[in-house]
Amino acid sequence: MRRFLMAGLALAVSSFAALAPNAATAAYPDRPITLIVPWNAGGGTDAVARIVASLLEKDLGQPIAVVNRTGGQGVVGHQAIADATPDGYTIGIITVEIGMMHWQGLTQLTGASYTPLALMNEDPAGVQVRADAAYKTLDDLIADIKANPGKFKASGTGQGGIWHLALAGMLSSLKLDPKSVPWVPSNGAAPGLQDLVAGGVQVVTCSIPEARSLIDAKRVKSLAIMASERSKLMPDIPTLKEATGSSWTIGAWRGFAAPKGLDKAASDKLQAALKKVYDSKEYQDFLTNRGFGGRYADGPGFAEFMAKADASLGAVMKEVGLAK
Repeated sequence: MRRFLMAGLALAVSSFAALAPNAATAAYPDRPITLIVPWNAGGGTDAVARIVASLLEKDLGQPIAVVNRTGGQGVVGHQAIADATPDGYTIGIITVEIGMMHWQGLTQLTGASYTPLALMNEDPAGVQVRADAAYKTLDDLIADIKANPGKFKASGTGQGGIWHLALAGMLSSLKLDPKSVPWVPSNGAAPGLQDLVAGGVQVVTCSIPEARSLIDAKRVKSLAIMASERSKLMPDIPTLKEATGSSWTIGAWRGFAAPKGLDKAASDKLQAALKKVYDSKEYQDFLTNRGFGGRYADGPGFAEFMAKADASLGAVMKEVGLAK
């Protein structure tokens, strides 16, 4: 009898041990989650992170604490996400800069350093000029640039920032030297656009949402956007391909990721929850009200998207001497 009881107990313990990991996984999440944002509170990336966090809380049933980890031109926060324990309780929002920073020698991080969960937003670059500029089309502007290299100056971000690369890539795709339009660094699109209105520069490449207020005020006009489709916000603006025949596309994007090595069950649950968030009326209304562009990809699709963006950005950065 004693031998029988001991054998039964061993079987029960063995069965419990086999089932325990599945039970733990099924219970995920059973405690609060931290969401790291590599950029300042109050900015566009922070706004996306906070609306997504608030909607994820409802679906996952756990609080999500948004933590801004800034510094190092985005390196600090991106590194914090990558270095976290891959247990699903620390995730983060990663941005287009992850495909640029390593080319600049700032970090060894790439999109492959994470478990991608979902791409949730992309804002394509637009080509903005003053409203009273003589150019009716982007072709008109490009013809003048070809005839007068060095005549025009452009701005919209710092040297080597996403909007600088947007201009360089566009010019290169049109068989023009990217250096034919000197770049004037600025602390973002807003000061660049003010410089455009004041006449200090002649072109600003930035997103339509960033230029929206000045476009609405009839002080700035957009000649094209560097996207495969027209903007829902301003559908009268042609794509770069429609305007010039160039297939060059680029935009500032935001997506969600976890540290590399995240358990598949936790990854699947987070991906499903993020898809629900993306499809929700609350998130779509948020995008519309802020003028942000919607773009979704699941984890594998996001990984493929980042790999292509990385290669494209690297090629442009090498061409303009910004890669190390």
